[in-house]
Amino acid sequence: MGTTTKLTFEEFLQLPEEPGKRFELDEGELIVEASPTFRHNAIRDRIAGALKAFVVSHRLGNITVQTDFRLTPNVVRSPDVAFVALKPLSRMDLDRSPLEGVPNLAVEVISPSNSAQDMLKKVHQYLAAGCQAVWVFYPTLKLVEIHDESGISEIGVPGSLQEERLFEGNLFTLPLASVFDEDLTK
Repeated sequence: MGTTTKLTFEEFLQLPEEPGKRFELDEGELIVEASPTFRHNAIRDRIAGALKAFVVSHRLGNITVQTDFRLTPNVVRSPDVAFVALKPLSRMDLDRSPLEGVPNLAVEVISPSNSAQDMLKKVHQYLAAGCQAVWVFYPTLKLVEIHDESGISEIGVPGSLQEERLFEGNLFTLPLASVFDEDLTK
């Protein structure tokens, strides 16, 4: 059984950056995650690239990767990809980390080290803090779970993720085959 390190938010802010490690704060518990794999990052970058092109072309806000968000006083999470709409973005101090506020959309890409329990807790934390949707991508299963106010749904290859409610009625479409393509040179 591992040891649990409890920290205040102020102590969390004082942690030194360490190469190969990412830190999150889960209700005062320090979570240390290893750097993601090449495949994980390739999938994350495909999702972020498609979202960024869409969001920028429709002037809806911005996309960021692995940015810390302070969801509650003692919860800091760093989604693999996040969308923040213009209005909440205008209220955030973009020169601070973690950002005080919640993304409209949080995207997580499952790694072999993620447990189902920890990921579900993270999804609940995003939604409870005011995130409108959380997309959880499962590379091995080639599917995405969509968590939002209507519940949980899933789409697998060869389908496409489609969303417009988050994007002011503009329809975003993401073919999942392109996200999970095994050719990592694409």
